[in-house]
Amino acid sequence: MTARSIRVAVAATLATALSLTAAACSNPDSAKSGSGSGSTSAVVGIAYEPDSLSPLLGYGKDGNSKIFDGLLALDADMKLRPALAAELPEVSADGLTYTYKLRQGVKFSDGKAFGAKDVVFTYRTILDEKTNNPSRTELDAVKDVTAKGENTVVFTLKYPYAPFAQRTVLPIAPEHIAGKQDVNTGAFTTKPVGTGPYVLTKWSKGEKLSFAANPDYWGGAPEVKKFTMAIIKDDDVRATRLRSGDLDGAILPPNLAKGFADDQGKKTYAANSYDYRTVTLPTNNKVAGDTAVRRALDVAVDRQAMVDAILNGSGKPAYGPVPTDSEWFTKGTERTHDLAAAKKILDEAGWKPGKDGVRVKDGVRATFPLWYLSGDKLRQEHALAYASDAKKAGIDIRTEAGTWEVIEPRMKHDAVLAGGGSPADPDFDQYTLLKSSLAGDGFNNMAWYDNKAVDAAIEAGRKSGDKAERKKAYDTVQRELVKNPGYTFLTHIDHLYVVDDRFGALTTQVEPHDHGLASGPWWNVEKWSTKNAGDAKK
Repeated sequence: MTARSIRVAVAATLATALSLTAAACSNPDSAKSGSGSGSTSAVVGIAYEPDSLSPLLGYGKDGNSKIFDGLLALDADMKLRPALAAELPEVSADGLTYTYKLRQGVKFSDGKAFGAKDVVFTYRTILDEKTNNPSRTELDAVKDVTAKGENTVVFTLKYPYAPFAQRTVLPIAPEHIAGKQDVNTGAFTTKPVGTGPYVLTKWSKGEKLSFAANPDYWGGAPEVKKFTMAIIKDDDVRATRLRSGDLDGAILPPNLAKGFADDQGKKTYAANSYDYRTVTLPTNNKVAGDTAVRRALDVAVDRQAMVDAILNGSGKPAYGPVPTDSEWFTKGTERTHDLAAAKKILDEAGWKPGKDGVRVKDGVRATFPLWYLSGDKLRQEHALAYASDAKKAGIDIRTEAGTWEVIEPRMKHDAVLAGGGSPADPDFDQYTLLKSSLAGDGFNNMAWYDNKAVDAAIEAGRKSGDKAERKKAYDTVQRELVKNPGYTFLTHIDHLYVVDDRFGALTTQVEPHDHGLASGPWWNVEKWSTKNAGDAKK
């Protein structure tokens, strides 16, 4: 769970040229006007917008940023392929040196040439402690990055970090622009320049991000010339806008997506994901931080009922950050719904039912608040179901809705219905989710979880180059979360997208928690074609 990952707010949204009707958003452009065979505009609705569009501050770190490219990219099957690099990296026998030969002739959208100096600038800036990048620890293995001429970059690692190549999908920023500004506050954070297939033309905060195709893109000019990401935080409003024709596509929760099942002009796509919903149980809260309460809640919750009733089957129970169908999942760490066992754990720990049914121990009532993000129906429904299950065990959880500005200052003591998850490697999520030294660091380790055995295991998993040793380390982490769960993991969610069928059959990737801006069927919008939509999987 990366910093802005947990913040579920960084996930994404789009809206531009196929635009919105005057009635819907005071915009004279209309999605309907762009519809039809041969249209070169598209507008999609997503739930969140980023804080910044600078890769130096964490934007697009998982790839597919549209404005930028990384050295490598992920294809539809999540296999690494060359992007700004001309080929996959050459790795030394000891796993400590990665050499990338760069693609030649690539230019930034302002016409300036891309080169090795830009790669070195990007990585060194992210690693600089003065840079406000909440995901800096993801590059902890990097000792140095140097240029060898204009077309070769060499990374030297401190230890053989097995998934390093997957980290090099992060976008490359132009030194000649970003290097001449304050990295944290400069204009580049909202007016980025990259090598990607699209150029940002306007960012109307809280409303939309507008993009135009980069005609000189090294991968070929996109057919969709105007692309708009409409920022619509409320799920119901997003569905209404899609139904009215203001949007060509949108991400929707399962209960709203099913309303389009009989719409002959639209297709629904389900993208498997590592995205989970979890409840943080702050160590600093007298009730939520109690190990017995944590263990009781872990078995009191009915995860399968949430999958069935809230997700309409589009997901699966979650017992930790690793999905149950992953090769990294530790068999035997599933927790069965068992209310009797939950009550027994609380009884034996001295949490006795009071006159009102709420348990009490040493004068402390078993009650605490649980915050969820306003307008997010999935989080709301998860929070209410969790509180209902907890009440049956004698724990009073008070659900509260708020914006992140309201929630963030309360995270040290109050529980939060949070989200996270990153594909590819267990280190990508578990380190920032569980490392005790990251407690209180923005949205990293939101529960202030502190477990020395877990700290040691995630360090071992990160620094070992041997897969068997790494599997053993992450098995330890998952078993420790059974003994002392600082979070109650609830579900892993399949993301559902409903899209106008004029672009034909589209594809999706396995997605992280941060989804929307460059995930879903528009992960490769630069390949969309009203004539040849079947070629999307490239």
